[in-house]
Amino acid sequence: MATRGGQGLARVAVVVRAGAVPLWWLGVCAAGIGVLPPGLTGRRIGVLAGAVLFLLSAATVAGVRRKRHAGLARSASRAGKHDVLQDRAVTVRNWRRGHRWWLLLAFLAALGSAFALPAAGGLLVAGTGAGLWLRATRLGRLERRDDQLLWVRVDWLDGRAGNPAGTRVKGYRSTGTGAGGAPTRWARARPRQGLGAPALTPTATTRSTK
Repeated sequence: MATRGGQGLARVAVVVRAGAVPLWWLGVCAAGIGVLPPGLTGRRIGVLAGAVLFLLSAATVAGVRRKRHAGLARSASRAGKHDVLQDRAVTVRNWRRGHRWWLLLAFLAALGSAFALPAAGGLLVAGTGAGLWLRATRLGRLERRDDQLLWVRVDWLDGRAGNPAGTRVKGYRSTGTGAGGAPTRWARARPRQGLGAPALTPTATTRSTK
């Protein structure tokens, strides 16, 4: 999306966090249902294996592309006055719509695995959601450190409106902490800061930097 020489921008942390809630709750539901059958290994072994998988998946997902995110944040350029900031709800909806079949398959696979390892598959999925939340939290710390919000061009995201640190992403854009409606708690607690450009004008689905 581009407008009058600018580009549509999605908040990086919001793109990352978009999958955390559905993956967490789908995993918790799958683990709760999956603990009912005894499985091939028994419930105790299944739950213990699931706990290990939860920790491993959370740590792996949280740490993936860590250096890539940090490098893109360091080299972020200032957003232009014609760039359009995508509303958080639109960013989340686009991610979840693009990944809806993957979410369904993950849920069904977690349920099916319960007949071998009770609850393990569900805890693996929940751990993935927790890892995404931790990664988004780390991005928030980067933003606090540099007193800015990080954005990525919408047309550089993948076909499912995700992967804000993929090979297609050439760089991030930055704005003041008040841009896009101050979408984080720490940003709301700070004085509003502009972009070095005219004040933001919100629309129904986007917030423009003009």
